[in-house]
Amino acid sequence: MKQIIKYSVLIIILQLLTFHAFAGSDGTINISKNNKPVKDCFEKINRATFALNQGLDKAIFKPIAKGYNKLPTPIKNGSSNFVSNISNLVTIPNNILQGDFKSAGTNTIRLIINTTLGIVGWYDAAEAMGLQKLDKEDYGQTLGKAGIGPGCYLVLPVLGPSTVRDTVGSLINLSGGDPFYNITIKNDTHYFSEPDYYSTRATNALDFRAKNLGSLENLEKNSVDFYAAVRSLYLQDRQKKIANNSSLTETMDNSDWEEIEEN
Repeated sequence: MKQIIKYSVLIIILQLLTFHAFAGSDGTINISKNNKPVKDCFEKINRATFALNQGLDKAIFKPIAKGYNKLPTPIKNGSSNFVSNISNLVTIPNNILQGDFKSAGTNTIRLIINTTLGIVGWYDAAEAMGLQKLDKEDYGQTLGKAGIGPGCYLVLPVLGPSTVRDTVGSLINLSGGDPFYNITIKNDTHYFSEPDYYSTRATNALDFRAKNLGSLENLEKNSVDFYAAVRSLYLQDRQKKIANNSSLTETMDNSDWEEIEEN
């Protein structure tokens, strides 16, 4: 009951913020539901945070990603498959919340097969058996499909592009909505520790960065305003995921920012 009350309060706050963001808005990024603009209400702060993230990326994340890319392909593929398999623990509840029970069933079967026959997801045994990997789902997408607008665009320290709605979705995840954390850490299964949990999250981010080294460099070189280019890509990508649109978002594919195609 406490969790339900907490989530309800978060959603009410989000709706108020969304209303404030759209009331009299003169934004120009018309890609949200019903063609309402996504306002960059905090652009000065966002740009400062973006610059901070870029500095951290060049000093820390990019060099690590380059080292990661030098690992043997089976190791990189295995780690990518592992984090993708773990992500089903968040995707499945959101499939159910969105009423997509067919995808929830498919993802559940994939999770079971890959966790067992696929050696904790290191190998995508389910795909070899004909069960193709489906799109990831998260609480931000679920809120979007429930009709809640994105609110203002946000750039979060380290985490990068987001919106008010997606940030609330992330808070739901962190405040108890992540089954991986609840099942393995809080219940002390002795199979995973808290460092294991955060290492998995870090590996997921590293895998994305490593796959997009050249693409992001290319995007930065060819963009008059790199901040605006990333903002546009993120917002278009999120809107298409909420709409379950499988078409490409400009230079991006449909795999949750997993790989940005080079021009």
